[in-house]
Amino acid sequence: MTDGPISRFLRHHYRHFNAATVIDAADGYKRHLDAGGAMLVTLAGAMSTAELGLSLAEMIRRDKVQAISCTGANLEEDLFNLVAHDFYERVPHYRDLTPQDELALLGRHMNRVTDTCIPEEEAMRRLETALVDEWTRADQAGERYFPHEFMYRVLRSGVLAQHYQIDPADSWMLAAAEKNLPMVVPGWEDSTMGNMYAAHVMSGDIDNVHTVRTGIEYMAYLANWYAAVAPTRSIGFFQIGGGIAGDFPICVVPMLHQDLGQTDVPLWGYFCQIGDSTTSYGSYSGAVPNEKITWGKLGVDTPKYMIESDATIVAPLIFALVMEE
Repeated sequence: MTDGPISRFLRHHYRHFNAATVIDAADGYKRHLDAGGAMLVTLAGAMSTAELGLSLAEMIRRDKVQAISCTGANLEEDLFNLVAHDFYERVPHYRDLTPQDELALLGRHMNRVTDTCIPEEEAMRRLETALVDEWTRADQAGERYFPHEFMYRVLRSGVLAQHYQIDPADSWMLAAAEKNLPMVVPGWEDSTMGNMYAAHVMSGDIDNVHTVRTGIEYMAYLANWYAAVAPTRSIGFFQIGGGIAGDFPICVVPMLHQDLGQTDVPLWGYFCQIGDSTTSYGSYSGAVPNEKITWGKLGVDTPKYMIESDATIVAPLIFALVMEE
């Protein structure tokens, strides 16, 4: 389908097993878009700290992604990297760290994510300061916004621009804000900014706990978007990892069908999952695509791909194949 250098290399070497599925999934992604479809991408794990923005931002700019579902961690960690990258520390020998080594990192306010340490002051507190201004302003005005909308407002205000420490083109959140990309962040409360928001509510800085919209309102928002788009533009589902970032949005279809009676709404038109969970453990993350047929999420004829591998390796390759002309 393409003849660029990445495609030539992968198509020559990636011929069997998970490697072959990488090619199949990328080709299926392209076919879905070429046929006029849209794509929702889900982000679990620590993909933002893994700097997936290096490829995902360009995917967004090129209209290869029409919506995103992500954890609160992925939402904020792209911005942590944007404003504090120079203060990050990589720990390649992280497996050898002793409890005392970990305690020393805590003492320096360095929060470790596998081999990467995120600095509290330069990353988390810097973003908190900007968000508190938006939270309190909205609270006092009686306005309410979703977590991603507050992030968009911060980015558009330009208040953080003086602190940018990477090329802004490599921030997927900046790309999303520029496109005003639809987004859902289920379980946002389980994040650093969610914890900080709770603290500001408890301290009295914010009067209305519902100033930040979450949970059920996100499902209603997603349902309205899906019901408006899917009848004329088949929506695909590209899942990186599993967990709530994946299960929450994929459930919008059975909710529309079974609970609202909107049986004419199309099923998801493409499905790909990258993960390493084992099916026999009983988790959503490890469930094979066909299991989703029983829940009314996918159809018998929905193109389905399951890549059992490391998403930090696989996702950028698929994105490169999709973008390579």
